[in-house]
Amino acid sequence: MNPLSTRKISLVALAGLLLLTTVCRAQRPNPVKAIFPPDTRFIANVAYAGDTLKRHLLDIYLPATAGTNPPLVVWVHGGAWMLNDKYADMSYMKNTVRSILEKGYAFASIDYRYSTTAPFPAQIQDCNQALEFLYQNAAKYGFDRNRIALIGFSAGGHLASLLALSNNSTHPDFYVNRKKPSFRIKTVVDFYGPADLLAVIRRDAPLADTAVATSESRLLGASPLRRPDLAKIASPVTYVDKNDPPFLIIQGEKDESVPAAQSVLFSSWLTLAQVKNRLIIVPGAPHYGTMFDSDFNQKAIFEWLDTYLK
Repeated sequence: MNPLSTRKISLVALAGLLLLTTVCRAQRPNPVKAIFPPDTRFIANVAYAGDTLKRHLLDIYLPATAGTNPPLVVWVHGGAWMLNDKYADMSYMKNTVRSILEKGYAFASIDYRYSTTAPFPAQIQDCNQALEFLYQNAAKYGFDRNRIALIGFSAGGHLASLLALSNNSTHPDFYVNRKKPSFRIKTVVDFYGPADLLAVIRRDAPLADTAVATSESRLLGASPLRRPDLAKIASPVTYVDKNDPPFLIIQGEKDESVPAAQSVLFSSWLTLAQVKNRLIIVPGAPHYGTMFDSDFNQKAIFEWLDTYLK
């Protein structure tokens, strides 16, 4: 056979394989779909930034039982700012996720860029852009843009808190094109999010100028020990003031990734600023897991959401 013909066949086969792979990825089932009530309306992979970046997508879940303009709960996933996706954390919070829809709330879950490809403030820019997209398109999807809550886990708790706390003042670097968004956040449920990136430094943190071994260092592009100015800018506690929305903070007692002291400190800052907040320490709980999906926590979460969203 002609070598050139063989090469053409190989290239065609490769192209076909790549096309098949792309189609398979595009058609990959939502891995958490079974968690939701069967009559949930799914709107998947909505591009919120006007580009084709995979990390600039969000999913919308609409309850069949909702009346007109239900409140919206936005889910911000964890993963040390460099792992996971918009489906993360739902697998161990199944009952809570299902109940959000069963109780008539609209629900959205967002992706954001990893710190491994885009350092801070890219992540908060993405979150702000996703929320602004949801706000501007609320009528299209059928939820109330003036009743939005955030639920975030670990790194997602950090971003949800940072977004909500900085929302009532102007921080141009947090916004794409340095344009302040229009939306307002009514309340936040923060699961073990780092609140002060200087206080979260581990005892064994590297001291070298070039050290980027921790997730916080990767986020900032430098060690918080060497760039405390960046750590302060990226810390939710920096932006606490009396005009902030209410916070429900849920933290594991035995969390070794984000020590419980972080959430205690955060709650104290909010209290000092006269911001309504409640802190729940889950006895014996680690950094994440099904212990956070308990009946007790669900009751607290929905009492909180019902109070500040409905």
